[in-house]
Amino acid sequence: MTDDYIPPKVWTWDQPSGGTFASINRPIAGATHDKVLPVGRHPLQLYSLATPNGVKVTILLEELLEAGFDAEYDAWLIDIGKGDQFGSGFVAVNPNSKIPALMDHGTSPPQRVFESASIMLYLSEKFGGAFVPKDARLRTEMFSWLFWQMGSAPFVGGGFGHFYAYAPTKQEYPINRYAMETKRQLDVLDRHLADHDWMAGEYSLADMAIWAWYGSLVLGRAYNAAEFLDVASYAHVVDWANRIDARPAVIRGRMVNRNWGAPGEQLPERHSAADFPQR
Repeated sequence: MTDDYIPPKVWTWDQPSGGTFASINRPIAGATHDKVLPVGRHPLQLYSLATPNGVKVTILLEELLEAGFDAEYDAWLIDIGKGDQFGSGFVAVNPNSKIPALMDHGTSPPQRVFESASIMLYLSEKFGGAFVPKDARLRTEMFSWLFWQMGSAPFVGGGFGHFYAYAPTKQEYPINRYAMETKRQLDVLDRHLADHDWMAGEYSLADMAIWAWYGSLVLGRAYNAAEFLDVASYAHVVDWANRIDARPAVIRGRMVNRNWGAPGEQLPERHSAADFPQR
């Protein structure tokens, strides 16, 4: 083929990468501008956006509140399309410049936490092991599935989602490659959920984390790809996803730090339960 890409001996950053996120992609870390992060009145300060990784954490925070824990928090919007994640304040909380990031001002000195699963485990531990099974076997199973999600989802988002929905051109090879892997992962989940109500014996961190990615996929909310991936064929995943989708804390958690979609589903900032629209 005459248009085959021939990689140079040493890659250099000499042109935009193309696609939806070309303006914010770069091969270097660190802050691009000075910007102090806001701090609200609660000890827990979340800086995030309602992407799957952000939604994991806001669902957990809302579930903790629903369960009666004193987990009140302020959630501030980090608009990654505008490069907010490269502000100096955010980089101080997460040197990797990815959402979500958390500051716990209830400790001395305040504790930063970054990476979504790390934040979930930190919050669970802070509130007495909430949403982690007490039984050792089930707890180990939960950790296995939680880290399965962390290792698997990049193939869905950075792989399938990028090439199917965000790349500047549609290319058969990468779309087929990552569609195959995405469907394989859905089949892994479907086979497990055929015999289990939840990922690890009871509703847990693993369900929240996996649902944020794969629940949105089978419910038709990701990449406009439900028909292409034939998500309806994963009936056990769909049933599990619908059960989680109906939970009041999940409904609220999906809204937090969302600044797109139907107005009634958006809550760019969250500072108290009163911020949610009345239903």
